[in-house]
Amino acid sequence: MNRPPITQAMIDAYDEYTHLTLDRRAFMEKLSKLAGSGAAAAAVAPLLAANSAQAAIVAEDDPRVKGENITFPGSKGEMKGYLVRPAEAGGKLGTVIVVHENRGLNAHIRDVARRIALEGFIVLAPDFLSPLGGTPDDEDKAREMFTQLSSEQTIADGLATVAYLKKIDGGNGKVGVVGFCWGGGVVNDLAVNAPDLDAAVAYYGRQPKSEDVAKIKAPLLLHYAGKDERIDAGIDAYKAALKAGGKSFTIYVYEGAQHAFNNDTSAARYDKVAADLAWGRTIAFLKQNLGG
Repeated sequence: MNRPPITQAMIDAYDEYTHLTLDRRAFMEKLSKLAGSGAAAAAVAPLLAANSAQAAIVAEDDPRVKGENITFPGSKGEMKGYLVRPAEAGGKLGTVIVVHENRGLNAHIRDVARRIALEGFIVLAPDFLSPLGGTPDDEDKAREMFTQLSSEQTIADGLATVAYLKKIDGGNGKVGVVGFCWGGGVVNDLAVNAPDLDAAVAYYGRQPKSEDVAKIKAPLLLHYAGKDERIDAGIDAYKAALKAGGKSFTIYVYEGAQHAFNNDTSAARYDKVAADLAWGRTIAFLKQNLGG
């Protein structure tokens, strides 16, 4: 059977399922109607989702980096995380928090952490599902677990991560944060709540309340996808509040790109041109604000 073309309606249905309803049965029923049959939907669904078997850009055993699973103090107990350093570093390095999507600390996010470490940073990817036991292998279960997290605890754990990296051995005391999707929203929350944050990069993240923007101290780099109606609806209000507050920020909208365009494990939504451009801008921004 030939796979039907992936349409915007299919991508929108997947976004609704993964971010709003979490109802897989309803999603597959809708996808079956859009694709023409249940068999066609079964062929399309894996292309919309992230493929955990996709090869990493930077292998786990790459000799250029040193990665390890660690625990560190969270707001109410231990946090789990993945810490990566360049194998060879001359002097103290800027540090970066990588905040995962709503699938938790998975292989893709670990890969992203290694990519940033290769650019000359100490990188920590915390598992924000640690209070619930940590990220499970089942991505649908992971998504459901996010509904049990309170924003207050997530922010508190983020602040604890900033504090940990401020004093980490080999760090220069400067901390930046990069987050994707759910993690992009967390980046914006941390920018509001962490006055000692030195840089913040949010990929297609939920915006903070306009009245909270005045609290932001860190420079911001905000990446958005052109075809992301749900998230893009908040751009204008956020931009206006940032301008009114005299904040340091840059916003890029990547026309034609889908939500999650940076995630190269998702065949239907990954956009290499947009991802490469945003990545180059991200690394330059981190180096400018954190050193390296």
